[in-house]
Amino acid sequence: MQAETTPQPPKTLSDRFRKWFKWFLDPIAATLNRAGVHPNTVSLFGFLGALLGAYLVAIGQIRWGGVVLLLMAPVDAIDGSMARQRGVKSRFGAFVDSVTDRYSELAVYFAFLIYYTGIGDRTMSLVVFLAAGGSLLVSYIRARAEAVEFEAKGGLLSRLERYLILCPSMILGIAAIGLSIIAVLANITAVQRIYSVRRQAAGTPGAEHVH
Repeated sequence: MQAETTPQPPKTLSDRFRKWFKWFLDPIAATLNRAGVHPNTVSLFGFLGALLGAYLVAIGQIRWGGVVLLLMAPVDAIDGSMARQRGVKSRFGAFVDSVTDRYSELAVYFAFLIYYTGIGDRTMSLVVFLAAGGSLLVSYIRARAEAVEFEAKGGLLSRLERYLILCPSMILGIAAIGLSIIAVLANITAVQRIYSVRRQAAGTPGAEHVH
């Protein structure tokens, strides 16, 4: 009889990037670990970098803001690599990483809202609101699904994909296009994840009544 195997969750682009750039991330993580740097410190550094990028956006230096955010992108993977090399899975560390990621992203959208409100562009202010709302919902749906033992990592636009759209569009001077794409696709991703959880719940007796 063939052994029953448990289906593996789909690999996200973030998962693939960590694997593809392991050769680059792991030596940096090892060096920081040897220097006594804590992974949470790296997470905080990434957050401060995002705040700098957001500040540049708010004052109209959108291209430079995009450069800073792009340079800060690898930090999000380095802290996780450091934790894995330490061989200690810290639930608090994972919590800190997730919270700083959300605040970082929200700071950038808030900066765009300040910028577009300042120049009187109501349409783009609405687009920024939709992009921020969709992005936060994508993350919230995954967290809430995992809290009730479902899986919700799939969909078109995870955090990495959003940054890969936003940062280049900022650097190229077409931030409005990048934000518009995120506003649409992030909300589609949220719906995709809701539908995925609903399908899982349909195959789990009593799951519909979990609150």
